[in-house]
Amino acid sequence: MKLYIAEKPSMGAEIAKCLPGPLSRRDGYIVTGDGVVTWGFGHILRQAEPDEYDAKYEKWRMEDLPIIPDEWKLIIAESSKKQFEIVRRLIDEAAEIVHAGDPDREGQLLIDEVLDYVDNRKPVKRILLQALDEKSIRQAIGHLRENQDFFNLKQSALARSRADWLIGMNVSRAYTLAAQQAGHRITLPVGRVKTPTLALVVRREREIADFKQENYFTVKADFAHANGNFTAYWKPREGQAGLDSEGRLADKAVMEELLARLKDSQATAVIATCETTDKREPQRLPLSLSALQVLAGKRYGYNPQHVLDTAQKLYEKKLTSYPRSDCDYLPESQRDDAAAILANLAALEQDELAAWSAKADHSITSRAWNDKKITAHHAIIPTVERCSFAKLSEMEKHIYFLVAQAYVAQFYPIHTYSQTKVDVVHEQEIFTAGGRVVRELGWKELYAAEPDDKKDEEEGILPAMTEGDAATCLKVTADKKTTRPPLRFTAATLLAAMKEIHKYVKNPDLKKQLKDVSGIGTEATRATMIKELVQRGFIREEGRKKYLVPTEPAYLLIDALPDTLTYPDSTAHWESQLQLMTDGEASLEEFIRQQIDFTREICRTALAASLPVQGEHPCPQCGKGALQLRQGRNGKFWGCSRYPVCKASCDDLDGVPQLPKYRCPRCQQGALQLKNGRNGPFWGCTAFPTCRATFNDQAGAPALPPVPAQRGGAS
Repeated sequence: MKLYIAEKPSMGAEIAKCLPGPLSRRDGYIVTGDGVVTWGFGHILRQAEPDEYDAKYEKWRMEDLPIIPDEWKLIIAESSKKQFEIVRRLIDEAAEIVHAGDPDREGQLLIDEVLDYVDNRKPVKRILLQALDEKSIRQAIGHLRENQDFFNLKQSALARSRADWLIGMNVSRAYTLAAQQAGHRITLPVGRVKTPTLALVVRREREIADFKQENYFTVKADFAHANGNFTAYWKPREGQAGLDSEGRLADKAVMEELLARLKDSQATAVIATCETTDKREPQRLPLSLSALQVLAGKRYGYNPQHVLDTAQKLYEKKLTSYPRSDCDYLPESQRDDAAAILANLAALEQDELAAWSAKADHSITSRAWNDKKITAHHAIIPTVERCSFAKLSEMEKHIYFLVAQAYVAQFYPIHTYSQTKVDVVHEQEIFTAGGRVVRELGWKELYAAEPDDKKDEEEGILPAMTEGDAATCLKVTADKKTTRPPLRFTAATLLAAMKEIHKYVKNPDLKKQLKDVSGIGTEATRATMIKELVQRGFIREEGRKKYLVPTEPAYLLIDALPDTLTYPDSTAHWESQLQLMTDGEASLEEFIRQQIDFTREICRTALAASLPVQGEHPCPQCGKGALQLRQGRNGKFWGCSRYPVCKASCDDLDGVPQLPKYRCPRCQQGALQLKNGRNGPFWGCTAFPTCRATFNDQAGAPALPPVPAQRGGAS
């Protein structure tokens, strides 16, 4: 028997439909004429929690950290126990197994970990499903590969999973305990991707808070040429006075002197340089998940998680290809489906897509068709399945539109234009102008409604001119402008920042590493991480555009952590190592050893961390914790949040701590408290046993020794 194991039921059902019949649905699997199809529910095995390694870890204690498993354990998820037993039985009965997890790192691990858990020895093939339409599935079934070919991909997934566990379970506990010792009643989650992402939001908010508005001026001149008028912008010379750190003219006096000198000038201006270059702008690439999420956020204001969920629905309806793709290229073999896809789009009940598709030129082959750029999956595109556009929800229509628009653009010509740049010299000052003439609109016909980000001086239409021509200055003016603070992130722009995290790194080697691996996180997890930060109260959404604003716990966490966890540099190294592992150039064991060393170092740092004290009653003994109300065997009392490091305690008096009146004269840290001893009441230091100072009781007060007079003082 051949057994197909899919990642989820919907995928299993689609595979079964493409196998020879008849089909017979059973509890947890489908019997076909060519074997059996079963499935998981995502991760039906989960990583064990610390207390499932040892019950003592159920209580969080700094002295237990770091927790390092001798052998990594997987636990059958409670909700998947029944299905797991069905899969286990079918594996036992199978002669051959086909791994049908999603074609990515996580999908590889999902099925492999089940096969490893049951100690499978049967031969295993791998099917790579880029889309769930019938043609794509049948092609994939006809091109099965050896699952062993993807061993390195599984190792990379294991490394990522175990490293995340080490950081999440240990560092989260360490800094949560450090915060609690300072009186904060909070859990601080730490993750190798989540934390640098939160730090981006915190730092952006501080940039906004620290921003100081400044004025600057742009100077422009209108010139008359024999072939027409044009506008050019003043370009400061090297060493120009009055410029700010960004090279803008900020000194009003310099601006006014410049205008006065040029305003009354009768000198003839000269065209110093005039260069025209023919330029070509290739077709915009089809969409990866991140590109789709950013574009949908910009155009429709959609949340990245909702975009992923909608793309998943379209995939399951067989209308688009695999959604969790980090690739924006297409395999050359997929070119054969272009005629059918374009024909379907031309018949769509959507006027723009239908018109564009009808005009598409099937003979054009854009740069998107490149087998060398394909990894586990290709860009998200429409499938050959005909779409009933009217039956889609509004969000599904919008997402399908964006995917189809990017695909159709591949069959339009390259956008070509002529770019002219002119330098004009007038009274020894240089003015520059730019203009472009579109030669062929090409693929930009599909995006004509989008605003262009080009600068004004590059977009004008210039009259024909040549170097050495004369021009007359008609007028010179200055516009006052004001610097603006950086914008807060939205979910979409934060996701884009995660993908382009290299822009926030100064080290050139690390910058390149992060750029090569397309940022931090994966296409499937970025949106989920942002959503989790909002749900856990570290970020809140504000205003109509839902700008992301950090909360007080976010500042507490980012300020407490070392830079190695809040900046993406370490993550750049990790992502690089994971990629090397995927390529077979690094080992799982060495990577985990490095992560264990790193975790130990961070836990030591947490032990020495000094967080701001939170609470109305700072501990009078250690000064680093806060007194908190607790329930003891003899009733309520107040104890230091740093217990057992600090054992300070005092009675409760109507909801407030009854603080001692007397500081210990011996250690100067503890306070004297009245206690009952075998020989009667006495006063002892709260820092016992570190300080063993004791004093007799004298009418309800400690009998303290007299303070010696200072030498030279009054007698």
